[in-house]
Amino acid sequence: MFLDEVSISIRAGKGGAGAIAFHREKYVTRGGPDGGHGGHGGNVLIRATANRNTLYHFKGVKLFAAGNGEGGAGNLCAGKAGADLVLEVPVGTTVLESGKSVADLVSDGQTFLAARGGLGGKGNSNFCSSTRQAPRFAELGEPGEAKDLKFELKLLADIGIIGLPSVGKSTLISVVSAARPKIAEYHFTTLTPNLGVVSHRGENFVVSDMPGLIRGASHGKGLGHQFLKHAERVRFFWHLVDATSKSPLTDYKVIREELRKFNPALAEKPEVLVLSKTDLVDTKTLVSLRKKFMEKNKVKIFEICAPIHEGVEELLNFSLEVLAKTKAAEPQIEIELPVFRPHLEQKSKSFTVTKKNKKLFIVDGPRLNQIVVMSDMTNPEAIARVQDVLVKFGANRELARAGAEPGAKIEIAGKIFEWWGQ
Repeated sequence: MFLDEVSISIRAGKGGAGAIAFHREKYVTRGGPDGGHGGHGGNVLIRATANRNTLYHFKGVKLFAAGNGEGGAGNLCAGKAGADLVLEVPVGTTVLESGKSVADLVSDGQTFLAARGGLGGKGNSNFCSSTRQAPRFAELGEPGEAKDLKFELKLLADIGIIGLPSVGKSTLISVVSAARPKIAEYHFTTLTPNLGVVSHRGENFVVSDMPGLIRGASHGKGLGHQFLKHAERVRFFWHLVDATSKSPLTDYKVIREELRKFNPALAEKPEVLVLSKTDLVDTKTLVSLRKKFMEKNKVKIFEICAPIHEGVEELLNFSLEVLAKTKAAEPQIEIELPVFRPHLEQKSKSFTVTKKNKKLFIVDGPRLNQIVVMSDMTNPEAIARVQDVLVKFGANRELARAGAEPGAKIEIAGKIFEWWGQ
């Protein structure tokens, strides 16, 4: 089943906790702390693949989570890192977060780091010093990032077939390619876009029909609003108009206006006018119709009868020429292979101090927040380490300037504890 929009939640893995351990060995009287570090949490990656053409495999699953890192152990044993989670999406998928595009995956293998795994906590061996020779605390694992994302698939095609319902779009794509869409004599036979690969004169290109376009499609009528977005990816259009229609010129204008209303850029794309079902119209009517279109619209005109392949060869020949020109005019985009450095300590020691009231002060800074989140605030030695960090970063001095006194409450990264003063 075709599905081109889906909303999901993702969660990167949590880092493993560092270990609190001491070396115990016969004849070694002072083995010292040897707690190992926790493993890093897994990342959530989104990768485009040419092996999928729908987002249906995400249907019914709301949360996708990467693996958590394992905790460290004694004897300086580090925990195992959590497994990365790779979500495969079709080429042409746009990733949105809070309504804003954060990634546009337009080539096979292109990968986006969507959520970063948490940093593994350091074991107590890391905190050993001349003044702290037997630390009985270790860091907790850092939580992984959690996000709500929306995927929007816009099919990648060289040519888009547009037109009102029942003008012969499905018939044409079935004739020029191996696609086998449903064909019937009623409107909205096609409920999803159909992709077909056309092989002509040693060249291959992809054609897609755009179903459900009617007057008002840009405002949600019919099925057009659901599928017009796919037209944004094509290089140019085959605009089909039924030669047997009572008002072919009006039919043409309706589609042109809907393209312009949905996205003005669509109306600027190259197109050719294809008069279909010409076997049902006499020559005099065709000549008159061609003349009227030439007078009011500067567009290349082809006349076809798709079931018997009449006029199709000329249409394909001209399309190859247009595609060659559009491809040559497009800038060459080189997509570099991603280099992931997912598990890093925050380096910035910058921070701000905000006085909320006489007894509560909020300290905010990237590295300070990370340290506090990874500290066990029920462990007195871990709290002492946080107090030491406040001194090293200069936060104590700024707290005093802001009017904080010993015993005041300090909030960092959502955790509240008592300030010991300078």
